[in-house]
Amino acid sequence: MDEGKPKWWSRPGPADPAGPSGDGHGGGAPDPGSDPGAGHATDRGPGRQVPLHDPDRYSTPPYGEPGPWAPAPPVQHPGTTPAHGVPLQGPATPADGTPAHGTPAHGVPGPAAPVAVPPQDSPGTLGHGTPLAGAPRYDRAPAPAGYDAATPPYDTSPPPYDSAPPPHDMGPAGPAVGGGAEPGPWGRYDPWAQAPLQQTGAGPHGTGKPRARRGALVGVLVLGVVAGMIGGVVGANLEARRAVQVELPQAGTEAEGRAPDSVAGIAARSLPGVVTLHVRGGSDQGTGTGFVLDGRGHILTNNHVVEPAGSGGEISVTFSGGEVAAAEVVGRDAGYDLAVVKVSGVSGLKPLPLGNSDNVQVGDPVVAIGAPFDLANTVTSGIISAKERPITAGGEKGDGSDISYVDALQTDAPINPGNSGGPLMDSRARVIGINSAIRSAEGAGGPESGQSGSIGLGFAIPVNQGKRVAEELINTGKATHPIIGVTLDMDFTGDGARVGTEGNDGAPPVTVGGPGQKAGIRSGDVITEVDGQRVHSGEELIVKIRAHRPGDRLQLTLERGGQEKKVTLVLGSARSG
Repeated sequence: MDEGKPKWWSRPGPADPAGPSGDGHGGGAPDPGSDPGAGHATDRGPGRQVPLHDPDRYSTPPYGEPGPWAPAPPVQHPGTTPAHGVPLQGPATPADGTPAHGTPAHGVPGPAAPVAVPPQDSPGTLGHGTPLAGAPRYDRAPAPAGYDAATPPYDTSPPPYDSAPPPHDMGPAGPAVGGGAEPGPWGRYDPWAQAPLQQTGAGPHGTGKPRARRGALVGVLVLGVVAGMIGGVVGANLEARRAVQVELPQAGTEAEGRAPDSVAGIAARSLPGVVTLHVRGGSDQGTGTGFVLDGRGHILTNNHVVEPAGSGGEISVTFSGGEVAAAEVVGRDAGYDLAVVKVSGVSGLKPLPLGNSDNVQVGDPVVAIGAPFDLANTVTSGIISAKERPITAGGEKGDGSDISYVDALQTDAPINPGNSGGPLMDSRARVIGINSAIRSAEGAGGPESGQSGSIGLGFAIPVNQGKRVAEELINTGKATHPIIGVTLDMDFTGDGARVGTEGNDGAPPVTVGGPGQKAGIRSGDVITEVDGQRVHSGEELIVKIRAHRPGDRLQLTLERGGQEKKVTLVLGSARSG
């Protein structure tokens, strides 16, 4: 002990093995099950351990009632606990059968029967609360002399330990357990060591609270394990999703070929023969479309496409494959709105086959190809909406020389500025028309003058007319127009086309010796039908006549003085200026 600490009692020395009577019964630790008060007789024999002072009647702490003689807790050293299933050694007994030290003297009553302690797991037991065979029982230290063990406040409850403490060095108070005589009661106690946990049988163990605590602890552990497993699964799934590369299903590679009569099939066969034209002349420029007529480099397009070039402008032709070549005008005709240009030094040209516009029926599928707003190789599709639709285009010059009269094919295939001069193809990839005009939204101006785009009203020159004019332009540089030899009153507002009262430049309204005069047409007659088809204006009559070739025979229906008359004539010919 430290010198500065109060000394409530001295630590006992080694017990006298002989005892007071010399038979080895007077010293050492009491035998388990012996009376704790046996060694506290008033007559204290020699060799007995005696306190240094009288009992503390004030119950001085820290040892509790009744003072220094409170039960001494055993010193626990768990480091030497034997392995599971190894029995502990009991107390040594002399060979002659004499009891161990501390056995009460003859005639001294033994201790009261120990109170049963609730089963518990502790060192030295085989199972829960089951003591090992031969293990010594530890009871309380003997009370001081003069105190009755049965009289309060002396605590006579049995010790809480049913089993022997683990074998270890009990300190200077006595030898190790199993190594000779049992140590004295003071050899098991170190007053300055940390007090071990004690169970008296009346604490939490007796009320079942430790079992509840263990249940709660098990529940917490189970909950933690479940939560960890759930978190692991969720985290693994998230990580798996993050790690997996998304690969969407997709169709495999297919053959490039398409049905010949499909839009794709028609476009595939037609695009190599379609070109884009860029025209510059003076302050004017424009873009249009054309298509190859033959292997010599002749290309057909609209007159209004090449008109900005005039007589000294430039025309460049871009083929579908990207090749560019310069072109020159072969001939053009404003009345038909057709022109032919030619490229030189270009090989591998792909002329488009020409169809027959007389075979076209309303509802037939068509494909339009061009460069709307300079977007080359644009393909659109639709149907033939109407036939023999009389339209006029141009007229910007004011004298009527640039007005074109077309008995057109109407289509709903989208046609926009830049499509002019491009081919209108039938289902067999044959040219049946030349895209020339569109009807723009209200207020957008004439055909192709507006930038509102297609509203589903597109018009194409029938290929039969285009073929004849193209041949004439290539062969002669000029185109011929069929005529009837009369001057029409274009201001007439009635139904039909009326023959004027005077001709141009003071000439007679009916040309002398012309087809009309020969047929008996007079000034003031109103022409109402051509070959049985009704006409409602002078423009319509011109369109119907120009839809024919010079030399064709026509039947006209006239109104004269309120009477109807039919005449037949042969169309004459006039060259374009």
